[in-house]
Formats: sequence, C-alpha cells, structure tokens
Amino acid sequence: MANFGPKDIKKLREMTDAGMMDCKQALSATDGDMDGAVEWLRKKGLGAAAKKADKVAAEGTITIKVDGHSALMVEINSQTDFVAKNEKFQSFTSEVVSHAFTQNLATAQEILESEISGQNFSEYLALQIATIGENLVIRRVARIDGANNVVVNGYVHAGGRVGVIVAAECESTEAQSAVAEALKNVAMHAAAMNPTYLNEEAVPAETIEKEKEIAREQLLKEGKPEQILEKILPGKIKRFLQDNTLENQKFVMDDKISVGDYVAKVAKEAGGSAKLVDYIRFELGEGVEKVEEDFAAEVAKQMAK
Repeated sequence: MANFGPKDIKKLREMTDAGMMDCKQALSATDGDMDGAVEWLRKKGLGAAAKKADKVAAEGTITIKVDGHSALMVEINSQTDFVAKNEKFQSFTSEVVSHAFTQNLATAQEILESEISGQNFSEYLALQIATIGENLVIRRVARIDGANNVVVNGYVHAGGRVGVIVAAECESTEAQSAVAEALKNVAMHAAAMNPTYLNEEAVPAETIEKEKEIAREQLLKEGKPEQILEKILPGKIKRFLQDNTLENQKFVMDDKISVGDYVAKVAKEAGGSAKLVDYIRFELGEGVEKVEEDFAAEVAKQMAK
C-alpha cells in the first residue's frame, strides 16, 4: 500500500512545480518520502535537461536591474516565444537577475559557477529546464558599476527583445538625480536607433579607415575627381560618426540637438555638468543561428517514440 496520498502529491507539486504524474511517480519510487521525492525529481530534471540541451534557444527575454550606481543586464534564452511569456519563465529570469546583481556577478560563466538557494546553479538550472519544458540558456551579461559621481539607468523594449543600460559621469551631486532620469530617455533612444558605439573615441581606427575606403570608392564611382576626395572625405566620416555613435546621434525626442547635448543640457539646468561614459545594448537572439523546425515532422517524431 502506498505511503502517500493526493495531498502529498499536491504538496510535492507545489514544492517543485513538476508535473502531477511525475510527482506521483517520485513518491512511489521513494515510498512516500518527501525529501527523497524532491531529490528523485531533481535527478529526473537533470536527465530531462540533458535531452533538451541540444535544442536551439534563440527566444527568451532581456532583463535589467538598476540600483544605486550599478546596472545589470542579462539575456536568458528559451526555445520559443510562448515559453518566454510564461509566468514561470519570467519568475525564473527575475530570480537569476536578482541573484547575479546581489552576488556581483558580471558574466554568464560566473552565474553558471555560482550557488543559488543553497545548490549549484547548474542543478538549479536543470530543474528549471525540466519544470518549464524547454532548453534555457544564460547567454550573456553586462554590468556597469560606477563610482559615486556616476549615475546609471536602463530600458527594456518590446517585452524584453531589446535592452539598454547607460551611464553618465556627473560633476556635481545636484545634477545626479536629473541626469539619472534623463538616462532613461537616452536608453529608449538607443533601443530605437541602435548606435554601434558610445562616442568617437570608442570607434576603432581600423573602422574609420575602412569607412574612408568605402567612401572613396563611392565618390570615384560617382565621377568625383581624385584631387578633391580628401576635401570631401572628412564630411563623410563626420556623418558616419553622427549616425553610429550614441553621443552624436540626433536625439529622437528633439532632433535639433544630439544625445550628448541633451544630457549636458539636463545637467546644466540642474546646476552641474554631465557626460556619457558607458553604453551597452542587447538585442534578443542576435548572433544565434535559428533552426527552422518542420512542426508536422516534429509531432510525428514525438508520436513515434
């Protein structure tokens, strides 16, 4: 006779979020021992996670946490957009970001090698994979930790598909609050306009040279004389820098000024000065090679098992 009942199955399910039949099987395998059943499910979860590990995870969400002079941005991938909108997945991402922020973790590898809620993160992740039912990947992390004169903010766009964190250095404490609020607008701008670099200093010299070569070839094809190219090229490079650096882009909320000028203006009105010093932008799944699944074939394969 089984040493457990429906109430035990319900309790185990609430503890682990595992499926009802899995909970029943776990209690059966451990003769009703609750701790043993949890361990059984964790081991089963590890097995389930291994089966799902080869599934491409290119959906998911980007989550940001900002507190004090620090900002953290984490991209966590799932296989489908449907799961990314699931409450359990959202709770999982929130817990991971809070854990990483509190423990001062700055890379995906550091998260994977950490301990969370008294267990190795790899075990915790495997259990989440088993519970949620898809491969989950802690893909990348960005962190800004500023000094006392640095303010930070961030913005998540389109339900977690784009995330931006930015930082500015303030000359006076009077300007910090106003500038921090303004950085939310700067992050929104960057989410929409996707600048490649923070400022001119961040653009590699080889990139400038490559742009000069491209511009020179274009001008020659347009029939411009060789002797006047050097007079035209500086203007071309200036336009490239304006289009591709956050500081120099025209601010979307007021295209009469640049983003850098907007930050300086806000600081000046608050009684100080400020300058952008850091910018990081994530776009969900960028660089991940997505595999197009034949849904009918996938269903047939599952039925054949």
